Order: sequence, then C-alpha cells, then structure tokens
Amino acid sequence: MRVDSFRRALARAALLLSVSLGVGTPPAHAQPPQRPDAASVPSAPAASAATPASAPAAERGAELSVYLVTMGQGDAVWEKFGHNALWVHDPARGTDHVYNWGIFDFDSPGYWSRFVKGDWLYMMGVETVEQLLWQYQMRNRTVTVQELNLTPAQKAELQAFVEWNALPQNREYLYDYYRDNCSTRVRDVLDRVLGGRLQAATADSVTPTTYRWHSERLIADDQASYVGLLAGLGPAADRPITAWEEMFLPEKVQQQVRRLQVPDERGRLVPLVAREQVVFPAFGRAPEREAPPFWLPYFLAAGLAIGGLFVLLGRWAERARAGRVVFSALAALWALLAGTGGVLLLGLWLLTNHRIAYQNENLFQLHPLLLVLALLVPALAFGARWAARPARFFALLAAGIATLGLLVQVLPGLDQVNGSFIALTLPIHWGLAVAVARLAGDPVRLRPLAALLRGAEPAETPPARPRAQRAARAGR
Repeated sequence: MRVDSFRRALARAALLLSVSLGVGTPPAHAQPPQRPDAASVPSAPAASAATPASAPAAERGAELSVYLVTMGQGDAVWEKFGHNALWVHDPARGTDHVYNWGIFDFDSPGYWSRFVKGDWLYMMGVETVEQLLWQYQMRNRTVTVQELNLTPAQKAELQAFVEWNALPQNREYLYDYYRDNCSTRVRDVLDRVLGGRLQAATADSVTPTTYRWHSERLIADDQASYVGLLAGLGPAADRPITAWEEMFLPEKVQQQVRRLQVPDERGRLVPLVAREQVVFPAFGRAPEREAPPFWLPYFLAAGLAIGGLFVLLGRWAERARAGRVVFSALAALWALLAGTGGVLLLGLWLLTNHRIAYQNENLFQLHPLLLVLALLVPALAFGARWAARPARFFALLAAGIATLGLLVQVLPGLDQVNGSFIALTLPIHWGLAVAVARLAGDPVRLRPLAALLRGAEPAETPPARPRAQRAARAGR
C-alpha cells in the first residue's frame, strides 16, 4: 500500500511538473498565454434557472488552470471511442480535480431494463488527477493534456458549473450514444464558457463523415461488435454530420479545440490551446484507424460459402440420415438467429428510444417470419409431408424479401449503407431456399431457363418425385 501511494504521488508530481513547465511538443500555432487584464472580459452565456449562481470574480479565476484531458482507445468495447474530461487546477484550495461524464454502473438498480429501452442513466464523476493518470496507465491508454487559454472569468465560471454539476442531485443525465454522451458534455461545457464560439465555428461545417463511418472505423478490430453495428444501425447513422456533431468523439473535441481562436481579455485573438503534451503514451497499441475497413468482398465470400454449404447439405440430406441431422440443425440455427435478430430490430424501432436504430432496412434480411423456418425445416428434413409446401413457401418468401431489400436501394430515401450486410445474408437466404425446395420435392429448376436464354426449346422435364418416394429409393 505504501509503495502504491508513493507511485501515485510520483505520477501526480510528474504530471503537474510536465504541464506547468510545458514539457512535450506544443502545436505549431500555440502561443504562451497572455497576461490577464480584467478590464476587458468576454461575456459568458447567461445562466439559466437550472445552473449555478453567477460566476466568481475575475480575480478568483486568475489563479485557476483549466485543461482538456483526452484519453485514447482501450481494450473494452466501450473504450474503443476514447474518453475525455476537464481538469481544474486550483492552487488556492490545493486541489486538482478531474470532471468526466462517463460513469455508469452495470450493477445499479434497473440498469439493464433502462439499457434495453434506451433511457439509461450516466453520471458525472470527480477524481483527482493522479487517480486518472494511474488508471489510464494501468489500462495502457494514451493521455493527452491541453492547457486552455481561458480568461479568469471563464475559468471561474467553468469551475462553478462543474462543481454544481457534480452535486448528487445534478450529476445524472439521460445518455445517448451520439447526441448526448461523455464527450458532447465536455464540448458543451467549453462552448458555454466560450460564449458559443465553439458551436459557431463548427455547426455549419458539414463533414464527409457519418455516425456509422466513425463507429465502424473505431470498432473494426472487435469483429462481433462490428457485425452488430452493421445490423443494428439504421439510416439515421448514415447522414453526413457537422463538425459540431462529430465531437461526440473525444479526439474531435481535441482537434477542434486545437484549431479554435478566441479573444483574450484585450480582445486579441489567441489560440485556445496554450500548451499541449502527451503525458502518457500507450505502449504497443496500434493507432486509430483513419477510415473504416472495406470488408464487403469478405462478407460476400462468407455469404456465398454459407449459402453454398446449405445447398450441399440439402443434397446430403436427401441421401443420408446424418445429412438430415446436420442440415436441419444448421438451417434451424440460422433461421432462429436471423428471426430473433428481426424481432430485436423491430423492437428497437417500435418499443425503445434507440432512435439511431429506427426504420432499419436490415429488416429485409432479418425478420420474424424466419422463426417459422426454424420449425418447418427440421420437420421437412425428417419426413413430415405436411411441412413440405409451407417450408418451401416461407424459404422462397424469405429469399424474395431479402432480394427486395437489395432492389430498393435504388429508390430515393432508402439509402442506408448496409451493402456488406446484404452481401452476407442474401446468398444464405437463397442457398437455404434452394435446399428446402429440393427436399420438398419441387426444386428450383434453372436448366429450362438457361435453355430459353440460349434460344433452344427446353427439354420436357419429368414431374418431381415426392420426397417419400425418393427416401424409399435411397433405402431410408
């Protein structure tokens, strides 16, 4: 315990010393902060009834230092997007408090029900700067600190606001992945004390990126989560976002703050960032991707492989009991997963506040009708004659709906970026439909169509034998 205390104290001393001396490489445009002059202080936004009382005097804020702290990616899925916080150094009180809006507790009462409904609560947390640095060192996440060129009045207002926000009755908020998260809260506090200048500089600047683009870029090394995003994000994730909206990501807040020019006490424009340094670089961690991966060919190859496997297993099921067992198990598993996925997508749209998942066009690929096949396909494979026609009908219906999901992409207003998901699922639907049709005794025949395309008369094909006759001939 004594060793840990010593190491934490050493980490705190190193961090404070590096920041106070400006250790590290400052940005090219950074300048030393100007000496404050209380004669000309930029006006701050008017306080509302829900905010603390008026800010302390400018003289009180002159001794404060305010820093934007940005943490890089971690290993857990919720750490892939980075994190940020505001650090207030107050030598008069002898405090170094770091305020962040990313606290949640899996074990809190009602957490999972609120999570499912899309109205779960996050809260603001306060810790010391040595605690922050220690935990991010342990998680091997890069920590970057930017000292902000705020006026004394702005620093005092920021401190008053975050202290008010940290009170138990004020610290909780309704979390939204993209519109109201830990990073947008930091953005909004900075914009508040800057008199709206951060928003004014970014709100009308439309970027070439989208919420989906950034999400896929940052989550790509977690394949399960990546596929979940492909399936779960609706068209709302695909509209171009502004630079203001893009600051749902901590790295974008860091970049925009670095670019911003603000007036000092004398009205001169100065960089908002006085100094910047990396106080802890992550070791052996790959840098963030600059763009999402282009994996559509791989998803198409996987879809064709699984679809082709269903066709082969369907033929095996015609000849051997082992084939029937394997085919019915895998087909039922696919139908169960895809059907359950459809129920979830529909529920997200109709029953929750997860607006980013509304009107999801992946419902053409995943829908509750597929659950019927989870029952019909095993029954058909093991000789239930009553299941032949409905199994064939629902299998072909599912394949037709999935094909429709591809065709509607040409229509205006239906422009969800889900090509990779269609490439994965469409061949699977058709592979299963062909296999089920063969088992039902009425296979999907392509030879007559090919003959007509060549201009030849199609040969007369014998009527399909009922499945029971084929099974008898195979000695089953």
